[in-house]
Amino acid sequence: MQWFVPLFDGLPDWVRITLIVIDYAIRIIAVGIIPGRRKPASAMAWLLAIFFIPVLGLALFLLIGTNRLNEKRMKEQKEITKFIMDRSQGFDLHWTQFDYPEWVKTTAELNRNLSGFPIADGNKVDLLPDYIEAIQAMADEVDKAQESVNVEFYIISVDPTTQPFFDALVRAHDRGVKVRVLYDHIGSGRVTGYMKTKKFLVQSGIDFRRMLPINPFRNEWRRPDLRNHRKILVIDQRVAFSGSLNMVEREYRKKANHKIGRKWVELFARFEGPNVPELMMVFATDWYSETGESLAENVTLSSEMDTPGDVTCQVIPSGPGYANENNLKFFNSLLYNATERVTLVSPYFVPDDSLLSALTTAAQRGVDVELFVSEKGDQFMVDHAQRSYYEAILEAGVRINLYPAPYVLHAKHITVDDDVAVLGSSNMDQRSFTLNNECIVFMMGGDIVQRVREVQDSYRDISKPLDLEEWKQRPRLGRYWDNVCRLASGLA
Repeated sequence: MQWFVPLFDGLPDWVRITLIVIDYAIRIIAVGIIPGRRKPASAMAWLLAIFFIPVLGLALFLLIGTNRLNEKRMKEQKEITKFIMDRSQGFDLHWTQFDYPEWVKTTAELNRNLSGFPIADGNKVDLLPDYIEAIQAMADEVDKAQESVNVEFYIISVDPTTQPFFDALVRAHDRGVKVRVLYDHIGSGRVTGYMKTKKFLVQSGIDFRRMLPINPFRNEWRRPDLRNHRKILVIDQRVAFSGSLNMVEREYRKKANHKIGRKWVELFARFEGPNVPELMMVFATDWYSETGESLAENVTLSSEMDTPGDVTCQVIPSGPGYANENNLKFFNSLLYNATERVTLVSPYFVPDDSLLSALTTAAQRGVDVELFVSEKGDQFMVDHAQRSYYEAILEAGVRINLYPAPYVLHAKHITVDDDVAVLGSSNMDQRSFTLNNECIVFMMGGDIVQRVREVQDSYRDISKPLDLEEWKQRPRLGRYWDNVCRLASGLA
């Protein structure tokens, strides 16, 4: 008997039969449609949802089952990618003169083909692991701006921690600098004090836009959990910042976090050199998507730019506007090419099958692989979902380091052998691979790997290694929730 039949015992037989037919029709149609162009894990999660709760499962699928932007945005992204490819000819020949391993060059070529962005040498990169100092460094550079300040953060909030930055934006605007601000409408909108932040921007006269807004009355509609998760600041196309930090206080304006002392730990970076216009082009792409105003023609992509440093960089944007999961393919390439050592820092680690296989394979072929995660996450479902993978990766030989609570290790960076480092906004989870607009920077040369490793070493000094046998003895209720949340994570 179908799940809903007892609820309709008083109805005529023809109504009950109709409901049964609809129930079976939903399931049969779902089997033939849902697996199309979806990963097996995602397809299976959706099918299970529809089989167990047909009406609600179908409603959820219709609401959030499509992880792509509309055709207009997809077309715009293809056009911009081609524009970048055409405007940046000559970069690739320039940097290949350097003595990097062959796999680094082929990985850079992969990124080039997926996103259009070239790789260029001569960049200066300063790491900013201190939260407050990073915000102050950005404010200081805004005060030096002469032409433009372009701000893009998943979360912005005017609060005592970020006030120096926003005050600097107002000063820049008042002296005639063009200031543009992008922020994610849900990421920022759910933070305490959002309306005051919006009022501040309105009164300042700064040109600001919400990213990926939803307003059916203005024909602004898409899957509601598609997010723009990028964190980028570009000033005069002279200096840029990017990494994991949101423009909000370290406790994210939550009373519960203040009460228990929970603070976010981040890693941001300051860039000078050819990498700056690449980050500007990412901003220009998002600005065009939200405003229709094109800034791309004013972005200088040239291999003849000043080269103030010795770091080679490549910007890798990703998101639902791309046909391929640029960041996932890049991460897999790193893991399969590593020969000695890999260190991963990811606050939300919920891999798909391909990434899980790449990670465990690297460890099983003798690569020293370690993963840093928070001892206690800030999101119930994601925290439990990632815990469901710990046993398998520990058994494969991966070392897991738990960054001590109540801190949330929100930084996202990777080092591979002595060759490359990666820094940006992308987590290693299915949301970052399929639903979020992300931006990461591929770096090599100089002492950049050593400097990122020094940050990772500081994490290790205070982290607790996770023991496999101890983990196997965790409570059954926790194991149950781990498995349930792992299944739900596949609904991407």
